[in-house]
Amino acid sequence: MFKIRSIKTCALAAALALALPSAYATDAAPAINAKLSLSHMKAQQTYDRFIVTYRNGTTESVDGNAATQNVRTAISHVGLDRATINSLGASQAAVSVGYVRKLAIGGHVLHTSRKLSTAEAGKLMAQIASDPAVAHVEPDVMMRLVRDVAATQTVGGTLKPQDMLTGAPNDGYYAQYQWHMQPVTASDAGSADVEKAWTVADGAGVTVAVLDTGITAHPDLDESLASAGYDFTSVALVSGRAADGRAAGGMDTGDWTTGTAYAECRDAGDSGEPSSWHGTHVSGTIAELTNNSTGMAGIAHSAHVLPVRVLGHCGGLTSDIADAITWASGGHVDGVPDNQNPAQVISMSLGGEGACSADDAFGVAIAGAISRGTTVVVAAGNSGEDVANASPASCPGVISVASNGITGKRAFYSNYGTGVTISAPGGGIYVNDASSGDEANPTGFVWSTINNGATVPATATYGGMAGTSQATPHVSGIVAMILGAEKDAGLTASTPAQIKDILTSTARAFPVAEDHPIGAGIVDAYAAVQKAVGGSNDGGGGDDGSNATALTANVTLAGQSGTAGSSTLYSIVVPAGAKNLSLRSFGGTGEVTLYAKAGTAPAADGSDADVVSARPGNTETAVFRTPATTTYYIRIVGVAAYSGLSILASYTM
Repeated sequence: MFKIRSIKTCALAAALALALPSAYATDAAPAINAKLSLSHMKAQQTYDRFIVTYRNGTTESVDGNAATQNVRTAISHVGLDRATINSLGASQAAVSVGYVRKLAIGGHVLHTSRKLSTAEAGKLMAQIASDPAVAHVEPDVMMRLVRDVAATQTVGGTLKPQDMLTGAPNDGYYAQYQWHMQPVTASDAGSADVEKAWTVADGAGVTVAVLDTGITAHPDLDESLASAGYDFTSVALVSGRAADGRAAGGMDTGDWTTGTAYAECRDAGDSGEPSSWHGTHVSGTIAELTNNSTGMAGIAHSAHVLPVRVLGHCGGLTSDIADAITWASGGHVDGVPDNQNPAQVISMSLGGEGACSADDAFGVAIAGAISRGTTVVVAAGNSGEDVANASPASCPGVISVASNGITGKRAFYSNYGTGVTISAPGGGIYVNDASSGDEANPTGFVWSTINNGATVPATATYGGMAGTSQATPHVSGIVAMILGAEKDAGLTASTPAQIKDILTSTARAFPVAEDHPIGAGIVDAYAAVQKAVGGSNDGGGGDDGSNATALTANVTLAGQSGTAGSSTLYSIVVPAGAKNLSLRSFGGTGEVTLYAKAGTAPAADGSDADVVSARPGNTETAVFRTPATTTYYIRIVGVAAYSGLSILASYTM
């Protein structure tokens, strides 16, 4: 399992503040640090690529030569232009800088002549940021696919005959393997309830861009947009091509790291891994051909997948992925033909460490995609850590997806935290979604299309994986179903913000007490599609306000309880002339967040709430000095399991 160790931003900030040239070591240091993206840096790592963004209107913002000269000057100011001897007695060559290209989002990518230590890179970045013309500096780091655990076997050959389930497709392996799409039952509480949603929508007319390793030829996949995709891996080591540069088409040629050619991207003693065929697996979950008497089923099986290769050997660079996000959503990228099939949904099961800010390359690229109407869905990560330390999963505006197993319990590997939007079936590895066991339980994995080649593509088959990488395409496929259903109904397509609200407000409550927050609940395909087209929300876990528990003014409602991630709605009718409306929760044990909104129920994630109260513990308050004459709604969300909670709404006349 791929695991990233976090480096604390505050520690790096302190180290870089100490490293600042004396001219900037006092009052200017906070302003300089504000321009630096430090959390993406790792101790004992080296860096030779940097993304430098200049302020609009400066010469450097439009002139690569001027930007290069400025960085060259910064190198001189910190003494890196001279050969030195490091603390271990080894000689360090003088550093020069070369220009790589300008990103679609406006930043410049520059390359140093040798790899810099964390300390050297920190000094250089701080010096670059000291220029008033500079808006932002970050290292151009390598992202990785969110490494999943693979089942030890694949399936193929003669299909095992299955008894048809009512409403189920006739794909031979569906009933046996794809629990994650089948109707919710007591023994399958973690399903996304996709089968029920197929009676309403199938994603027709929607394009989903899968930014991953690309796609391989498979008889159970629609490859009609494979050649229309693009390979954004620009470095030969990553792409596997003979020379640097990007290439047309979205095919996966392999991402193996075995052999001496890829030794530099392996840890000491690591012999490497075979090709993952990760993009093929993700693409199958989203849109595998369905009801064709072959293999397995896909969620939005009438949608089109646009494969965009951003990961290869050793991973994929931030700069390449940022350009791919822009291109996939219909934006222009210099040197690449414009995308003739702009995606309404981007699915990314990739990432690295560090918090994502709005000024980071990912943050800017994702904001651009959202502004073009594209919903961006990202895997929360498999490190068992707070998603706040993962990028792009923590970028503003994304739908960040955690993983649950067949029981509905958080998969032990899944990242968590208040930054997670929603959970989806990503697979448990051991029996009953335990965190350990004698051997893996293949029936709990997520199964989809794959290839059995160790390096280059060989035979198409089906395989199981478990990870937030597998949870993410469930949500991406359901978003495609929502958009397809709206199109079929003649409705205006929901915006990315509205899509997020639909998903969170219809999420099914977790059937178990989760140990950490992992979003509004388990994604429910049927409930989400029904809400999108104005149908009843039968079977969903969301609220439109009609099922809120009514409060009586100035009367305490005691004894309330809920699980981590649970969402409960209350309401109070406020008459004309009322003043000083106070909405409070208090008492009991556990921890909750309170969302309050006038007129309509707040979204399950509080994104449209009038007031958010998120103090530690159970004591939360929302006050409206001059409330409107309407119904006010209070949503209580369990940050952790809670019990004995009291709710009180009071006002004066």
